[in-house]
Amino acid sequence: MQVLEFVLQVLVGITSVLLTLLILLHKGRGGGLSDMFGGGMSAAVGSSGLAERNLNRFTIVLSLVWFIAIVALGLITKFQVI
Repeated sequence: MQVLEFVLQVLVGITSVLLTLLILLHKGRGGGLSDMFGGGMSAAVGSSGLAERNLNRFTIVLSLVWFIAIVALGLITKFQVI
């Protein structure tokens, strides 16, 4: 059981970093923090529709993996026999 817990902890760490990077890659919609950090200037150089859709899909799948790993870790911790 400790091996599974370790694997899930590593999975949560990797997916957390990847989710942060993927969210920062998304095109800003304007008026938010993305404009503050230069997102408004690069709006004309934004990614194509297909690339943005694929980025959205990959982000959603990765967030589901992250969520399932978090729930599994919580269940393992709750029902762990000391």
